[in-house]
Order: sequence, then C-alpha cells, then structure tokens
Amino acid sequence: MKKALGLFVVLALGSAAQAATLTVNCFSNLNEPIEAAIPMWNKLHPNDPIKVNTLAYGDHHNALTTALATGSGAGDIACVEIGFVAKFGESGGLEDLGKAPYSAKQHQKLITEYAWAQATNADGGMYVFPVDIAPGTLFYRDDILKKAGVSTGALTKSWESYIDAGKKIKEKTGAYLLHNAGFIARAYVRANIAKGESLYFDAKGNPVLNSARFVKAAQLAKAARDAKLDANVGEWSPEWTDGLNKGKIATQPFGAWFEGTMQGLVPETKGKWRAIDLPGKSYATWGGSFLAIPKQSKNKDLAWEFIKFYALNKDVQLNSFKAISALPSLKAAQKDALLKQPVAFLGGQTTARNMWVRAANNTIPFDANKFDSVADDAFGAALTKILNDGADIKAALDEAQTLVERRVKRGN
Repeated sequence: MKKALGLFVVLALGSAAQAATLTVNCFSNLNEPIEAAIPMWNKLHPNDPIKVNTLAYGDHHNALTTALATGSGAGDIACVEIGFVAKFGESGGLEDLGKAPYSAKQHQKLITEYAWAQATNADGGMYVFPVDIAPGTLFYRDDILKKAGVSTGALTKSWESYIDAGKKIKEKTGAYLLHNAGFIARAYVRANIAKGESLYFDAKGNPVLNSARFVKAAQLAKAARDAKLDANVGEWSPEWTDGLNKGKIATQPFGAWFEGTMQGLVPETKGKWRAIDLPGKSYATWGGSFLAIPKQSKNKDLAWEFIKFYALNKDVQLNSFKAISALPSLKAAQKDALLKQPVAFLGGQTTARNMWVRAANNTIPFDANKFDSVADDAFGAALTKILNDGADIKAALDEAQTLVERRVKRGN
C-alpha cells in the first residue's frame, strides 16, 4: 500500500510538472505566426503546451510596461516591437539573453546584421532576440503609373523625382501620390542614417531632431503637401483604406510586411500593386519583431528553448513568413526558394522578396535607444505643426529637439 501510494505521489508530481503551460504575451499580427508554429513545437515538446495571449499593439506594450514594473503578468515570453526594444531592455525586467545560461551571442552570425544590432543595447546587453525584419519599400499601383505614363525609374530616381512623378500622377489620373506627406519625411529619416547614428540619436545618445537629415525630410514633406499630392489622411483610418482600395492613392512607402497586411486590408486590389526600392536607392528599416524572457517567468529554460525553436529553425521561420509575410530574420531562411516564388498580390512579381532581403542586408546597423518612442512622438508632432499649421520648419524641429533633450536629461 505504501509503495502504491508513493508511486501515486511521484506520478502526480510528474504530471503536475508536465502540465506547466508556457505563456506567450503578444501583440496582434505577430500572434498569428507564433500560433502557426505551435503544431511544429508540439511534435518536439508534446508535454509542454503553449498559450498565446494577444492584445492590440498599443495595449500589449502598455500592459507589458505595467507588468514589468509590478513584477507580475508579463508571461514566460513577451513579444516586443522595435520601437520598445531599448525601453524594455533598460527596464531591468528582462533576462539578458547574451549571458549564461542563454549565451545568445553565439548565434549572431545566423541573424540579419541590422536586426542583431537593434537587439543589442549600448552597454552590450541583449534583452530581446530578433524573429522577423522589416526593410522599407515603396508599394505602387502599376495600373495608375501606366495610366499616368510614369516609369518606375522616374518614380524612384530620387526623393525629388518621386514628388515630381506625383505631380504627373495627380494631373493625369487624379490619384494622390500617397496618403500623407508626413510619411515622406518618416521614410527619408529612416533611409538616410549616417554610420554611428541611430534613428533619432547620435553615437553619444544626443537627439538629432533638428539636424540636416530632419530638415531635409520636413522640406520634402512640405513640398508634397504644398503641391496637394497627399490625401492628408492618417494610416489605419477608414479614409486611408478606402483610398488604397479605390485607386485614390498611387503609392505607399512602408515596411515589406505591409504586403501581407494589404492582403487582408484591401483584398480587392490583388494583382494591382508592385514593390520597388525606396526613392534614391535608399535602404531603411521599418519595423521588426523580437521575443524576450521576463525575469518573472517561471519557465525560463523552456522559454529559451521556444525562442531558439522559433528564431533559429529554418522551417519554422518560413512557416511564420507564410502566415503574415514578415521576412525571416534568420539568414538561412532568406535563401529559400520560397522567397523567389511569384507574389500573387503583387501581380506575380518574382523579384520583390529577394529585393527586400537585399535591402535588409544593405541597411546600416544601428542601436535602439530607450527614448526612441519619445523622439518619434516629438517628430510626429513637429510634422503636424509644419504640414497642418504652417509652422516654420526650423522652429518646429528645434522645439522637438528641446523636448527630447529634456526627457533624456530627466531620464524618463
């Protein structure tokens, strides 16, 4: 009887251990490829179930901020978008994956260079691991360009020629060049980062929002607005979707992932879009996703096993790519024949995905900064004043610069 009871206790304890569930807290869209990978994970780990909790993008990152601060509710694995990498990395709430027992840096050569740089803090800490990349690209309506008699060469020779092409497109077809002139500025600052700088800061961590790069970006945006080339609507608005769907918007600069998004957003336009490099043969990063292990996780070893499974397994990376068209961060997956296949939504274009991989591999690596989101908001506010209120470019950017300098000095 005692032996039987002892055996029952051992089996019960074993079942309890096996029943532990790995929890992934994620934002919408990235949850889809993670959920798509679960059947592959279950084959390797039949006794380690995974639960994915999903919130909208902003809600997820706000909830993660609170969870890391309070020490509860962050899950075993946290999804992090590039704009929050540095902030969460310096929060003290995430495991440093560069240190034992994770020793993630041994995998550096396997990952796209600029994504690895984004995952590494200025102090050398690595609190997130890259899982997908988002090189910038220019989507354009092939039918509208043909109707306007505008070649892709004329469209993308330079940012100035992009605006000139927009004038011809508007004259010949009535379509706007893009949804909002501010996106020209955002694309330009992303595509013209000097080596040693980051998106909004120099090598010493000083903001550069009133530098020549930002002045030129604002000038280009204002030129487009003054010529009435933009629809002056916000992205993700009903008006924006309607414009993309009904041929009122001819081009859309964005991250390569937007091809997958358009499949669900404007499915009626399938076959009408194409993709090309950003104007001026510019290379930029426009998004990117990472996974992290909160210090509060009760299953750190298993969490790391899942991150390696998801980020370093070619088949898993390709399966994830199929789910939402977010390019793999794993170099081996980028070489797969899948990326050379025709893209139906882009009219059977066979060059798009390899073009995006080339763009990613030509993007200058730069570190994330914990004040990136602050600087992004400040730059956005400055653009609104310049484009909507007629504010002087230098004055608006100086104001944004001062605001970010104060936040950096304050430390939060």
